[in-house]
Amino acid sequence: MSQVNISNVVVLDNPSPFNNPFQFEITFECLEHLNDDLEWKIIYVSSAESEDHDQVLDSVLVGPVPPGKHMFVFQAPSPDIEKIPVADAVGVTVVLLTCSYKSREFIRVGYYVNNDYTDPEMKENPPATPDFSRLQRNVLATAPRVTKFPIDWGDRNNSESENNIDHNDKMEVEDAESNQIQAPPPQQSVPPTLGIGHDSNSLNLSEPIAS
Repeated sequence: MSQVNISNVVVLDNPSPFNNPFQFEITFECLEHLNDDLEWKIIYVSSAESEDHDQVLDSVLVGPVPPGKHMFVFQAPSPDIEKIPVADAVGVTVVLLTCSYKSREFIRVGYYVNNDYTDPEMKENPPATPDFSRLQRNVLATAPRVTKFPIDWGDRNNSESENNIDHNDKMEVEDAESNQIQAPPPQQSVPPTLGIGHDSNSLNLSEPIAS
């Protein structure tokens, strides 16, 4: 059973210019005192073709964590445009929010991100070289894909931990088997019924998510 549950994530400053930082307001609950820090990461999938282009935008350690509810804002810089293939600059990609304990990842929340020009003429005739200063980033905040991994939360070494994981606590996957999340067709819209939150940038992850 997981000792940490993410109850809500709000995507701040969304939509926003491509070069603005990513900002996530994260609310999570800790069931027991954790002696070690939780490591949170924001990862930008620069290309669906290869994980080699994935960028860790930032990581932060939070802890030690006492039992109870906690909230913080995780901000990370925009991706390095030099590491984004030209063919993948405009269109749908993915940003990942992950959390690990003792270097063991136990949850991954993936969001589709649509990068497009706001100018109608540039939409119709995009430049051969992407102009990132004219791109708008829109995170589909109400349609995350959540993957939960069972880990051992104790202080045993890795080999012991593997043997002591409760295998009845199977990995839970919400349409995300890896970083390579398949993007929806460009015309496909996200039904407004997906997700429960305060607004279009908020989702209560403690509630069931439609797959």
